[in-house]
This record gives sequence, structure tokens and C-alpha cells, in this order.
Amino acid sequence: MPTPIHTMNITAAWDGSAIPGEPLVRIWITQENDDLYIDLDAPFHGDPKAPEGPVGPTDGLWEYEVVEVFFLGDNGRYTEIELSPSGHHLVLKLDGVRNPVATCLPLDFKANITGKRWTGRAHVPQILLPNGPLFINGYAIYGSGPDRVYMSWIPLPGKAPDFHQPELFRPLGD
Repeated sequence: MPTPIHTMNITAAWDGSAIPGEPLVRIWITQENDDLYIDLDAPFHGDPKAPEGPVGPTDGLWEYEVVEVFFLGDNGRYTEIELSPSGHHLVLKLDGVRNPVATCLPLDFKANITGKRWTGRAHVPQILLPNGPLFINGYAIYGSGPDRVYMSWIPLPGKAPDFHQPELFRPLGD
């Protein structure tokens, strides 16, 4: 793996509060030419079910166990990339908060579950990214019902987890 241009270690809940156990999610962003790669290593929680349907673009993936990376560009445009241990993924391009203009975009993504952890690698072509400079945040979601856990690299304000707060994202590479 090339030297990462950015590393995120997600260790806390969405609001910055502690999570029992070893919840560490690691995300590395690397760059080759104009494309980015997302490599991740996360606990595998074995949620009760994986998405139905073939591996590939899957709408509603946020309802399952996922790791997410958001890339914010200029003019409020951002790309949301969701990756699951089952190999399903979801790529959305948004023009403003929660305003999708393209969904279920194709992505080269592979995932592997080994014991109590899973790893993944996604190739993110430049065409999927907004115009830069880029800002990012990373998230993880797992569990179900009242035991559902929402994690965030950058703690989020509010009474409930809301990942769509681009004003809090940090510059890619910092």
C-alpha cells in the first residue's frame, strides 16, 4: 500500500463519548494519480443480516453494518461512500446537504472478513469525487435496534447522529 495521504482512527461514538470494548476502525486514504483508494480495517460485529441481493451498489446500505467516508468539495458538493463487510457498497453524489444528484454509482470494492475483523479496499476514481480542495469525515455503524452504534471520526453536535454536517469536515491530508 502506498503511503497514506490521510489516516482516520475512529474510536468513539458520534458525539465523542466512549464506546466499551475495542471499537477501533482504521481508514487510510491513498492517492495514485488523480484517483483515491480507501483501505479500512474494522471490527466485524456480525449484524443479524447482510443486505439482500448481489454484491455491488446497494441502496439503503446505511441500515446495515458499514464504514462510511464523506468527501466534501467546493460549492457544497460531496460524495458519500458506504462500504460493508459483505462487499456491498453505496456511492452517492450530493449537491448540498442530503440532496442526492446521483446514487448507486459503481465502485471497485473488495471486502474480507477474518475472525472478528474485516478489511476492505475501494478504488475511488476522480470522476466520483467533487472538485477540490477536499475535506473529509469518517463514520462506522453497526448493531441493530436499541443496540445500534454510530461512530464518527470528528465528534458531531446534536441530539442524534447526523453525518451530514459538512461544515465540520477536516481537510484531506491534515
